[in-house]
Amino acid sequence: MKRRLSLLASPAALLLTVLAHAAAPGISGTGAAVTFNLTASPAFISQPDGQSVYSWGYGCTGGTLGTGQSFVPAMPSVTAFCNTMQVPGPTLVVTQGQTVNVVLTNGLPGAAGNTSILFPGFNVSTSCSASTPVGVQGLLTCEAAPSGTVTYTFTAATPGTRAYYSGTQGDLQVEMGLYGAIIVLPSAAPTTANGGACPAKNNAAGLNTAGTALVSGGERDFRLNANGNAYGLHQSCYDREYLFQFSEMDPNIHSQALAQVTAIAGCTTGVAGNTCPTTLNVPTEPYRPAYFMINGRSMPDDMDTNYAAQYPHQPYNGNPHMHPGDMVLLRIIGQGRWQHPFHEHGNHVRILARDGNLITSTSSATQLAGPLLFTTTTTPGLAMDGIFYWTGRGLNWDAYGHNASSSDPLATLTCTPDGNGYNTGNLTAVNYYEWCQDHNKPLEGKPFGDVGGGGPVTLPQANLFTNGAWFGGSPYLGPDATIRAVGPTGTTPPSGTIANPPTSEAGFAFMWHSHNEREITTNNIFPGGMLMMMLVDSREFVIDESQ
Repeated sequence: MKRRLSLLASPAALLLTVLAHAAAPGISGTGAAVTFNLTASPAFISQPDGQSVYSWGYGCTGGTLGTGQSFVPAMPSVTAFCNTMQVPGPTLVVTQGQTVNVVLTNGLPGAAGNTSILFPGFNVSTSCSASTPVGVQGLLTCEAAPSGTVTYTFTAATPGTRAYYSGTQGDLQVEMGLYGAIIVLPSAAPTTANGGACPAKNNAAGLNTAGTALVSGGERDFRLNANGNAYGLHQSCYDREYLFQFSEMDPNIHSQALAQVTAIAGCTTGVAGNTCPTTLNVPTEPYRPAYFMINGRSMPDDMDTNYAAQYPHQPYNGNPHMHPGDMVLLRIIGQGRWQHPFHEHGNHVRILARDGNLITSTSSATQLAGPLLFTTTTTPGLAMDGIFYWTGRGLNWDAYGHNASSSDPLATLTCTPDGNGYNTGNLTAVNYYEWCQDHNKPLEGKPFGDVGGGGPVTLPQANLFTNGAWFGGSPYLGPDATIRAVGPTGTTPPSGTIANPPTSEAGFAFMWHSHNEREITTNNIFPGGMLMMMLVDSREFVIDESQ
């Protein structure tokens, strides 16, 4: 299916020609204790400008999951994989109270020396402290020597999202790609004492244009936590979730690392008077990154599917997708060396926690007190969890195209405001969470809007003005919303032309991007870099996160 979009923020929507959603994929294990066997090793990762960049990353030892482990969430439409190297490293998903063992094998080139993992926010013990030491004590933690192994053990005491990354020569090893995320899920659902259980998932019953359930149970649930909460509080309930790891990359550092690794491996002492070096000496300053990535990919690659075969070492994407009113949990981490001011168009983000520390008021442990952020700015290593939602409030027109004179039965749906002004009485209604103040309000009296039709201005032909077939041109949500708005004989251009029949899916697209404009380029070419699209679809459309 090709996507019809009403672009509300950027011409970059012309690139959205596939259904590629996100969720927060990772690996998990059951039982009181779980062991993740990881290897640090080299490989090449790709960029949209055609470059393959030599990098290092964490991956699954042997390229397979350990005993009792599984990919989460279950994605039946894709084949998940965990290679021996990926950027970012595997997202480790554990449950509060679990004992976590991470066994790290150093598969980097010998010249790279030792490597390690730091787990900030956890009380970690290592095999360096065992009676028979394994590993080498480094400046910050126990390190694995070349081809060696070290074990890190900690208890996942509190829920939240946190970073993990190399604690050895971080200016080089983190730059090369040795970083990842760990997500700790709360062990129990909210109780009456902290607000009560989470409500039914907002999008649990997808609808078609006849108002009936599409499939038994509606949309599949791709949340990592079946209880639907991030911190054991009712105030942290959510409907869908996404993990975004922001990083940058200086290809000059990577190319020098590759050149030195190759030269050392091919050097023979004593030939022509050679004295072969044995360790890398890669300068990491001056630092001039040219690639800016979300989950290891740059735009538009970040909008391809999770586990896409063309990215064997970059399995995670970035493509948030939601219905109006969905409470969307954003898990955000700043990886790398730069601060990244990321802006989510469409609404602010209410921060729940930073680095797994829930932000509450001094008077009540259940009263959230996190800031409402215009940009979720991350410093290196900082993780935060926040809630984002979009409702259409503030558009000042009926986003669903309701029209009392239309023959479409959904055009005359009612909107009964709750205490906050939203239509929440019927969870299965197409216009669930509609902002009732704008119900049945046309965008303009003359839908064509040009002078000849009595409107205010004549615009260029819409397919030319908005880059052809990939722009829907309709300011309304839903496959029939354009027809609802103007009746069975009228259309709002360019509906019905080329690839945009008015009965296909229609949604709004908001550009989510770094507010450092250099970071939305790939090697100084726009659009690229740290940029993606957030898609809002009417509830007629089933969002399948496994696509």
